[in-house]
Amino acid sequence: MMVEFKAVINDVKTGKSYQVPVSGYHANSLIGKKIGDVVDGIFVGLPSYKLTIRGGSDKDGIPMREDLPGSRRKRILLTDGVGFNSSEPGLRRRKGVRGNTIGPETVQINMVISQEGSKPIEELLPAKEEKK
Repeated sequence: MMVEFKAVINDVKTGKSYQVPVSGYHANSLIGKKIGDVVDGIFVGLPSYKLTIRGGSDKDGIPMREDLPGSRRKRILLTDGVGFNSSEPGLRRRKGVRGNTIGPETVQINMVISQEGSKPIEELLPAKEEKK
């Protein structure tokens, strides 16, 4: 089974985000990485860049949570943070979240540029034409 991810790469300096499809052996090499890990930009077509994994979600939109180990889905009691934002103090809710490890069920991976490469990102990832 071939896994395929959508990598959303955020450039903190400009505030822009770029969506890049990742498939093949590049996608397989991302499996097993955790939130907070620094990966080489070559996996998403950005050679000499370093990217930090900040999160992601699965096919149903269930978010990954940094403090839950593994890649499995679990229903945990949340007070605040990723997966649940409380509207009033003291409110708790049981919500489904996914662990902090990238697995084959993951669809989207959110990344932040932690080290710039030699070429600007606009050259390596051409901007998509907006639909009229």
